[in-house]
Amino acid sequence: MMTSDCFAHMGAMGWMGWVMPLAFLLLVGLGIASLVKYLFSSKGDRT
Repeated sequence: MMTSDCFAHMGAMGWMGWVMPLAFLLLVGLGIASLVKYLFSSKGDRT
């Protein structure tokens, strides 16, 4: 039920309703990937 409401709201906003959530997910994914890369690369530098 919540998903259909979300899709209805996104459809009412037009193309911006689809671009903003995708851009947000992309930024979150890049942030998590860079954090994981930093954590794993810093372990090798400490030894």
